[in-house]
Amino acid sequence: MKLPPRLVPILATLLAAAIAFVYLAYRRDIERELERVSAGSRIAQTACGPIEYAIAGGGAPVLVVHGAGGGWDQGMDIAGGLAAGGFRVIAVSRFGYLRTPLPADGSAEAQADAHACLLDALGIRRAAIFGASAGAPSSMQFALRHPERCAALVLLVPATYVPRPGGAPSVTPPARVEFLFDTALRWDFLFWAAIRVAPRLLVGSILGTPPEVVARASPEEQARVRMMLEHILPVSARRPGLVNDGAVVSGLPRYDLERIAAPTLATSVADDGYGTYDGARYTAEHIPGARFVGYPTGGHLLVGHQEEGTEKIVAFLKVAWEKQ
Repeated sequence: MKLPPRLVPILATLLAAAIAFVYLAYRRDIERELERVSAGSRIAQTACGPIEYAIAGGGAPVLVVHGAGGGWDQGMDIAGGLAAGGFRVIAVSRFGYLRTPLPADGSAEAQADAHACLLDALGIRRAAIFGASAGAPSSMQFALRHPERCAALVLLVPATYVPRPGGAPSVTPPARVEFLFDTALRWDFLFWAAIRVAPRLLVGSILGTPPEVVARASPEEQARVRMMLEHILPVSARRPGLVNDGAVVSGLPRYDLERIAAPTLATSVADDGYGTYDGARYTAEHIPGARFVGYPTGGHLLVGHQEEGTEKIVAFLKVAWEKQ
């Protein structure tokens, strides 16, 4: 159907106004996120290169190692509550995330050594280490490679090895993650738009959490899930780390779990979209004296269990430090 000529300029004006509105909203939001991630952290010049970090609280040190799509800010979102429990939380940006560059060797072993380098630069001899999701491999390697410096090991929905039939991958991304990795997780604008157009899709895929679980959660938990999505922005500053994590996690070997001497707590959720439950339990079963805490529902973000989970971690770390 052909439009009347007199409507064409009107529709063109409306379209231009809509595009301008969307662009201005995007610029406002992305500038806010850029300011947020640049204002709350510091850079340590270490023997392993520059490493970004942030600190909250005081007391016994806990090095928090974020998961895929994160940075120091995700570390604080996940474990910043430990500061209220009496711990000095040190949240690091791993290789390729935000202001920590990606070196030629981005392996879990190299990242573990970088964790030790950061502690050196901060004058910390010994610390507990808290590895979430894709931050678990380097945290476990830290416990193996630097046992004298590891006071305790906490693994939260960890990307870890588990033997599967036919040699299937230990960690299995949810449906559509690969598509989103090559589209929305490549450009800031696309991810910003996806958050506003298809949040349920992102929650179920990238955040590995069943949307129906979030829909039944408290307003506070729903706000936390939304914040976790928003805090993946700016995705462009996290893309190198995401690519590196994909390479590390896709080929996870079995670590020498029996040699981990640090007190260990592993936590996961049966409906985690990334399938970390079996690996977390397997890891706890093979680390001497380790404890496993499992929940039936809550997804990769432990929806409905965040507060309880933090309390369990605080109690575990207090006991671990008392025994040092």
